[in-house]
Amino acid sequence: MSPEARKRGVLIACLAAVFAMVGAAYAAVPLYNMFCRVTGFGGTTQVATTGPTQILDRTVTVRFDGSVADAPLKFTPEQRTIDVRLGERALAYYTVTNMSDRTVNAVASYNVSPFKTGPYFSKLQCFCFTEQQFAPHESRELAVLFFVDPEMDSERRLDDVREITLSYTFFEKAGGKAGTVAARDEGESAGG
Repeated sequence: MSPEARKRGVLIACLAAVFAMVGAAYAAVPLYNMFCRVTGFGGTTQVATTGPTQILDRTVTVRFDGSVADAPLKFTPEQRTIDVRLGERALAYYTVTNMSDRTVNAVASYNVSPFKTGPYFSKLQCFCFTEQQFAPHESRELAVLFFVDPEMDSERRLDDVREITLSYTFFEKAGGKAGTVAARDEGESAGG
């Protein structure tokens, strides 16, 4: 093989490696998110379209936590805990206030702990599904409708779980268009 052919082969191999690494980097976040949703890894909760048909006698206490990262918002749960039976739908509210003189677009990330309960904690409706927009000094109640899957009762490694913490963190999103808002304002019922 001539030196020119070897150089060309090395160049093609290097370019192929660069394109493969760029492709892998581009695909890493969606693949990781999909993996977390499927497995509940890292406390990622499930999204459900219907609730379970069975409600068990076993109860767990769901603790609510709210925090803010890099956004001029005040974000707190309206109640700290609620006791729910496995399979029972429950509705919880958080209050958010824009503390600034400008409109804020924000998105909430979430997880549950202990992490091993992630595959069994399902949300039917949640403000975290869409980007939210808050007018200057606006206060709003945001709803989450959830259940703990009764299948958790058949998982022996979860027999010790008596409490699940649902945590949200709001992050400001620069620009963007706010989606549907789950709000309960002056008699309006809670949405997604």
